[in-house]
Amino acid sequence: MEWYLKVVRDNYANFEGRARRKEYWMFYLFNMIFTLLVYIPLIAGIAMENETLMMVGGILFMLYILAIIIPSIAVAVRRLHDQDKSGSWYFVTFIPFIGGIWLLILMATEGTHGPNQYGPDPKGDLIQ
Repeated sequence: MEWYLKVVRDNYANFEGRARRKEYWMFYLFNMIFTLLVYIPLIAGIAMENETLMMVGGILFMLYILAIIIPSIAVAVRRLHDQDKSGSWYFVTFIPFIGGIWLLILMATEGTHGPNQYGPDPKGDLIQ
């Protein structure tokens, strides 16, 4: 949870620096959990055919998505910086069929050891 809060609270729109794999994937995990929790009222409204619950659920879902889109992109860009790649590599997701897979592989790949053009190694002294 601390990784999620670190991204949302401390680095909301920070596109500079580097992010470890752990920071990215823990943020992604909690983001998916919260997205599912916010989605529950919408699904319940659809299942019960309750228009009010559907509307409230839809509004909650859209507000959460709008609030989290900038930190999601920012942490992905910082993750790419950890591999000494420009943030513009994020646009690889727009390539049909293979773009998302390519970005998934990039997010899972270990970053460069030591400092690079985007800052010091976020692992610090963990690497010998």
